[in-house]
Amino acid sequence: MAETTKTGTAPVTGKKAGTGALVSRRRRRYSVLTRHDKLILTLMVGIPLAFDVALIWGPTLASVVLSFTNWDGIGSVTAKNFVGVKNYENLFGGYLFFRPALYHNIIWLAFLTVVATPIGIFLAVLLDREIHGTRIYQSIFFMPVVLPLVVVGFIWELQYAPTDGFINNALGIAKGHHLIDWLGNPSINLLSAVVAASWRHVGYVMVLYLAGLKSVDPTLREAAKVDGATERQTFFRVVLPVMAPINVIIVVITTIESLRAFDIAYIINRGKNGLELLSTLITNNSLSEASLVGFGSAIAVILLLISLVPIVSFLVSVNRNPT
Repeated sequence: MAETTKTGTAPVTGKKAGTGALVSRRRRRYSVLTRHDKLILTLMVGIPLAFDVALIWGPTLASVVLSFTNWDGIGSVTAKNFVGVKNYENLFGGYLFFRPALYHNIIWLAFLTVVATPIGIFLAVLLDREIHGTRIYQSIFFMPVVLPLVVVGFIWELQYAPTDGFINNALGIAKGHHLIDWLGNPSINLLSAVVAASWRHVGYVMVLYLAGLKSVDPTLREAAKVDGATERQTFFRVVLPVMAPINVIIVVITTIESLRAFDIAYIINRGKNGLELLSTLITNNSLSEASLVGFGSAIAVILLLISLVPIVSFLVSVNRNPT
């Protein structure tokens, strides 16, 4: 037994001391960053952060500040430009297009949620069965997702043409007296625009859900099959609960896509004549001849606050269930 020191502690043997020194040296070797490492980390973190601040948070904060002014976009903002909450009072009080635009965004959201999203999920379930030509079908349905919404708008504008469009010709009314002006009629042009947007959204949902279905443990389906469950019961009682994280992501994406809808509506008729949306109101007020930048910024702030609801809900859900 080793002799103890005056303090009563046992002395460290040579083997233990050597091992401790080796571990200490290894820790220092891996914990101490060199100047080159610090430079690389600074660049990797600093450059994306700078772009994020300059392109996202900077304009966002600027819009919040401008929403309290009557700035017309010319010159610099001065103390005389600040009008308090007058823009918000005009927005909720006497602006005729705000409520219709909000209503149109809700219709857009409802159509994507009730029609487009289930179609995308249905296609994903079919393609998950590894039918013949699955890769080809995936490419066909995913193609609209690759295209920008501007291009999608131009494509559907050609399809909706009253005399030369595919739809009226397919219905046999292109040469008659009962032409349907799909994009010019304010009572149906919103539905036409939502159908065009759904063409792209279906492929997006299909790819997300198909990726989630591929990650489902096949033993769960086998166990359900052994218990006598039908395919329908297996999907709704086994697969769907397992797909909860993907379902949340799809709900958030659908909501955000509906709120920021802009391209197709603006291409058709600049977001007017029945196609008023919150996003088109921002552009039409900020870039109009009157240049109501402050008023357009107030609409942008309202749209931001509405968009934060699904985003915060998603973050709360992820933090509660990190797995």
